[in-house]
Amino acid sequence: MKIGKATVPRTSISTSNEDTIVVRGEDLCKDLIGKISFTDYFHLLVTGKRPTPAGTAVLDATLVAIAEHGLVPSVQASRMTLAAAPDALQGAVAAGILGCGSVILGASETAGKLFIEVEERAKADGSDIDAAALAVLQEYRAARKAIPGYGHPLHKARDPRVERLFAVAREHGANLHYIAIAEAIERQIPQLIGKDLRLNVSAAIPAVLLGIGFPLLALKGVPILARTAGLIAHMTEELEQSIGFALSYQATRELVYDGELPAGFSATAAATHS
Repeated sequence: MKIGKATVPRTSISTSNEDTIVVRGEDLCKDLIGKISFTDYFHLLVTGKRPTPAGTAVLDATLVAIAEHGLVPSVQASRMTLAAAPDALQGAVAAGILGCGSVILGASETAGKLFIEVEERAKADGSDIDAAALAVLQEYRAARKAIPGYGHPLHKARDPRVERLFAVAREHGANLHYIAIAEAIERQIPQLIGKDLRLNVSAAIPAVLLGIGFPLLALKGVPILARTAGLIAHMTEELEQSIGFALSYQATRELVYDGELPAGFSATAAATHS
């Protein structure tokens, strides 16, 4: 990937003149507004093509599956930001999205990369996907890399969203190749680390999206888009019934200071100050 090499800015996403707004080759007003769902429009924006019926069903299902996840750190950050600046909804939503990384929401992208590695290893070695999965996992283990998309602190059996997303893919005739890879990895994990780590939603999302031809480089955008909707819901509730400062209080209530103290420091005075 070359970044910053172009001298002439180019885009194939949109253009306009006095009368018409063009998005991905289609007239925004005549062809899209009121005639296409937001899910299909998102697919069109990202890929330049309208999705197949299977693509629509699968992409829509992944967006629904990951939009809401309770009071996770990104949501708490957004709520506390809005409590401190209730006029800055956009800043509060951004605070939550900025927390998207390898642990929160970014695992879908890294799991997708893992599936591609297994696919490429199987092709290169002429092996089946179980053997390829084991070989790639052994490399991950040797490099002390986490296995993205497997294991869940609450759902010790498979994350229930996994089976539903896989069922949607099957019901609508999507390509199941990457689901097979995801399940092959799941089968190989016990002999590598000595215990089961079951598929979670962060692996299910790329397994079904890669099967509809959704680009690997855009995978992280799906949970980001979905979680934006969830954050707006939380921000609306926060404006109606604020818990941002309560969350801050909960975070500090059990706080233990283990640093040095100046002579004569009073714990009672510190508690009064807070």
